[in-house]
Amino acid sequence: MLSARILGSVSLGATSALSQFVTAPTDLTEKMGYANIPVRYKQVPVGTCELDPRVKSYSGYADVDDDQHVFFWFFEARNQDPARAPLTVWINGGPGSSSMIGLFEENGPCRVDIHGNVYDNPYSWSNVSNMLYIDHPAQVGFSYSTPVNGYMDESTGLIITLPDLTCPDHAGDTCATYSYPNLTNTANSTINAAPSFWKTIQGFMGAFPQYSRHGFHFTSESYGGHYGPIFNEYILEQNRKNLPGAHKISLETVMIGNGWYDPLIQYQAYYNFTVFPGNTYDYDPFNASVKAQFYNNLYGKGNCVDQVKDCAARGLNEICANADLFCADFVESLYDDYLGRDEYDMRELTPDPFPYGFYTDYLNTPTVQAALGAFQNFSTSSNAVYQAFTYTGDDNREEGTIAAMRKLLRRGVNVVLFAGDADYNCNWLGNEAVATEVHAPGYHEAGYTDIRTSDNITHGQVKQSGRFSFSRIYEAGHEVPFYQPLAALELFDRAINGKDLATGRQKVTGRYATKGTPRSTYREGNATMQFAVLAKNATYNPTTNAPDPAAGRKPELRSKRSGILTARKRFRPSRRPYR
Repeated sequence: MLSARILGSVSLGATSALSQFVTAPTDLTEKMGYANIPVRYKQVPVGTCELDPRVKSYSGYADVDDDQHVFFWFFEARNQDPARAPLTVWINGGPGSSSMIGLFEENGPCRVDIHGNVYDNPYSWSNVSNMLYIDHPAQVGFSYSTPVNGYMDESTGLIITLPDLTCPDHAGDTCATYSYPNLTNTANSTINAAPSFWKTIQGFMGAFPQYSRHGFHFTSESYGGHYGPIFNEYILEQNRKNLPGAHKISLETVMIGNGWYDPLIQYQAYYNFTVFPGNTYDYDPFNASVKAQFYNNLYGKGNCVDQVKDCAARGLNEICANADLFCADFVESLYDDYLGRDEYDMRELTPDPFPYGFYTDYLNTPTVQAALGAFQNFSTSSNAVYQAFTYTGDDNREEGTIAAMRKLLRRGVNVVLFAGDADYNCNWLGNEAVATEVHAPGYHEAGYTDIRTSDNITHGQVKQSGRFSFSRIYEAGHEVPFYQPLAALELFDRAINGKDLATGRQKVTGRYATKGTPRSTYREGNATMQFAVLAKNATYNPTTNAPDPAAGRKPELRSKRSGILTARKRFRPSRRPYR
């Protein structure tokens, strides 16, 4: 229950300076989707993101509950008949992160430059598939529960609701339309979020059956290591029920980058990545004293590992939430406390200008919001959703993700795990250990082999057995498609078409297995490590795997007032970064 102090205000999610209220759209088309899920949508004008006038895009809402309205943005496939193309959904993690991160920073049809101009992304995943980006659950990104107009009280960090559209002078540029953070009008755990995700897909497929005739593929990253296995296990269970009015979803692929799957494995992987055996960039960040502190905070009696095990044994919300807070503050955060490096790309210092975040201001312009049919201003991350998951300790629960991946494999689904090897937050050593724990048939006998792409450059290695694989991508941070766009696109293309990930030339069967070394041993060294803060307008060169020279301005720290707290930055007071 909300306290009396909060009843008249709304907690601020991560957002940019807005200085506007959103007028509710009146031009949305209404249709009834499958499973009786109402859908409201509109065609998005060319140039809002997709620049090709021959390619259509639609945005709108699936009304999955009375006060849960989930935003989607759909793009037709570029290079094939959209009615015959596969359908791929992309969802970001968090919990509470908007999928506009994936769209604009990683694999969508466009990006936005520092001047707010839209430009084409030639490596868009819509090159080979219809793409559906979903802000899930409600209150994330453009998704909403109840829109309210208010402003930020900088002394408390709260949004004060306004009875009218009069913005007081002391509010500055923080007046905006926000989603009221009633924690009962969103999900509070991975398992709790699965039904509303299924409903969103049912709604979209029913409203747009022309794009839903062929295979369905799920892609995600980060907290998607929780979402992917659990959501898609739920989809298979719903298929088996033969529910009247529901559509059987033809699930073919689950693809997850730098996932957060199992806290017991992955909290230990923070030590593995920084202390022993260490990363492959020849960077030894800690002195002997910090290393000893790290080890004790992780393995000391009653500390992180013991608390994670206690959470798994007893499953109580308070125990799991406290365990997660302890492990975040005293294990994961040692990296931030001592280094000043980006958790999501260890090669860069903070503030890190990569991937580019200029789209957040773009999405908060009235013209773009009208083009999308938005009901509220945009934020990259939802504080309310994050807190709802925090209260249940979901981040610290394994939630059956590994067992769910085994079930997906038994049902013939391709399970594709990959990880950029410069990411600390969900690092590749932890992802590799999770992949081993899946115990996919033949996986332990398979070996690592180079991933060969059309540019004749080795961007990583893959270990694959039948429909299960793990790929390590070189010189890539948390958001792999930004750093290695060609490799990510070709990996995705091969995955959704059931081809081997190493070459893309073989149709994968149950007997297929890569041959090579038991471990991936390539070391990049420290050539691309940065030891000075980069300028805000710096650009990243995916050919050299390093920044281009900055365009003549000194590094700028964002102020609290106008700053953007993205889903790649830390959040207080819990100190847990969004995944």
